[in-house]
Amino acid sequence: MERPEAISRLAKLVGQDLRPLADKYAITVWKAGKKNKGWAGHVIERHLGLALNSSRAPNFGSWELKMVSLKDRAGILSVKETMAITMLDPVEVLQKPFEQSHLLAKLSKLIIVSRIFQTQADDRSIIYSIGQFDIGDTDVFLRVRQDYEEVRKVLKRLGPLGLSGRMGILVQPRTKGAGHGSVSRAFYARTQFVRELIGLQQPALDKWERGLDGTLSYIRGIE
Repeated sequence: MERPEAISRLAKLVGQDLRPLADKYAITVWKAGKKNKGWAGHVIERHLGLALNSSRAPNFGSWELKMVSLKDRAGILSVKETMAITMLDPVEVLQKPFEQSHLLAKLSKLIIVSRIFQTQADDRSIIYSIGQFDIGDTDVFLRVRQDYEEVRKVLKRLGPLGLSGRMGILVQPRTKGAGHGSVSRAFYARTQFVRELIGLQQPALDKWERGLDGTLSYIRGIE
């Protein structure tokens, strides 16, 4: 599937609640009291006809699909958390410059779906926007390359244990997985970078309606 067709399909989901779609596509959200943290992304993948995929290659061959969560505080939306981009293989990073990296491949052609996270129960989650991003030969390219090269330098001097989540302006290297003993690492887009990727702006107040329970309901498309 080419990216324009995917964007067209996904655009129809803006304003819709993902939970009914999870039921439609038989995506488990909760099981034995434990939440499937990736359920929303799995719903989007199934909606596009994609089997669940953990490969580091771009999901649809020429472009990559990402899901991000937004949080609402008094009607103001902000990025909830960092966005995982790709796993960090120290050997590979040392061997490959940024121009040949998996990190660049993942950021070269994105579709980013943002949803509103309302409660930990995730019993309701509205699709806020569908966006696209191409890193191209831009200032962002240069800034991300700088972060990548910093990781390479640290790996050469100190090895993987020298990497820290405090590194990086736009992209940080940090552990991935449960527990403090995790050794798997990944590249993550910092929240300010995610905001830049999706072009997050505060929507006009007349586009949203707050219910008695405090949740936001989508009224019409964001202009």
